[in-house]
Amino acid sequence: MSDLFSTLTVPFLLAMFLAVNMGGSGTAPSFSAAYGANIIRRNAIPGLFGVMVLAGALIAGKEVSLTLGNGLLEQHYFTPLNTSVILLSISLSILVANLIGVPQSTSQSTVLAIAGAATATDGLNTHKLFYEIIPTWIILPLIAFFIMLGLSKWLLPTLKDKVFTDDYRHLNQHKGLKAVLILSSLYVAFSIGANNVANAAAPIASLTANEIGQENLGSFLPIIILSVLIVAPCFAIGSSLLGYKATKNTGKEIVKVSPFNGTIIAVITASLLLIASVTKGIPTSLVQLNGAGFIALSISKHGVKKTFSNKTVKRFFTVWGVAPLFAYILTYALIKLLQ
Repeated sequence: MSDLFSTLTVPFLLAMFLAVNMGGSGTAPSFSAAYGANIIRRNAIPGLFGVMVLAGALIAGKEVSLTLGNGLLEQHYFTPLNTSVILLSISLSILVANLIGVPQSTSQSTVLAIAGAATATDGLNTHKLFYEIIPTWIILPLIAFFIMLGLSKWLLPTLKDKVFTDDYRHLNQHKGLKAVLILSSLYVAFSIGANNVANAAAPIASLTANEIGQENLGSFLPIIILSVLIVAPCFAIGSSLLGYKATKNTGKEIVKVSPFNGTIIAVITASLLLIASVTKGIPTSLVQLNGAGFIALSISKHGVKKTFSNKTVKRFFTVWGVAPLFAYILTYALIKLLQ
């Protein structure tokens, strides 16, 4: 038992460190709309975020955990060394993004870190990566973008009531809309739990199962649940320590968001993420779905040129491209070096 504990200590600590960083990154797509509309206090966000992330992971996170724990790289490859390198690479890529103030896709960094390990060990499931996961990464943000662009160009302008304007002074007259916006933020956090907790929980669950031994393991599900219960609370810690800057950037520096528009973006992106989670178990980027919605709204208001000249938008695209590639290269290089 003591040997098992010592073997798992470092990977579990790295998973918790990763969860802290994911909490910092995931806070932005959950609460940037509500925070941008000034209807929720900054110090209330971490607690609400943490509770909903845990609920989402326990209720709807099983399929994504199975994909990351066995679908890309077979379970027996999750050795203490490989698992530690994977978690460290993801954590560093997300930490850099958080320090810059850009909400980064933890799912993409996780998938490419595992792909880096799989490439180094000749265990990559290329069909799962290239025919299921990557197409989903392309298609879902485009769906979010075009839905929001269509709504903001042709439907929302026809709604003339003051509740749908950008003037926050009218929001106090519409307590129902404030409640809906907060509920939509909680819904996004639930969807993050369903999809993103597996990024940290699945590798350590597979490692734990390997160390216990298949002959002694009645079911993989209790290991997944235990891993989730250890990892998920760390999301709230990360939200408290690292979430404010990215939330501020997304909620207030791409485009001014009306409460109604913020609710629409939140519901669209969370729904797409939840569908990807429970149907195919595809780890997907909520921050990019959310960013696509904000960019579509900005284009409808300010045009393409002004939107893509926005320094925050430029920084988002740069980090979104570099961070997952960094996770892949670092994981591959470290495993090759340390094998």
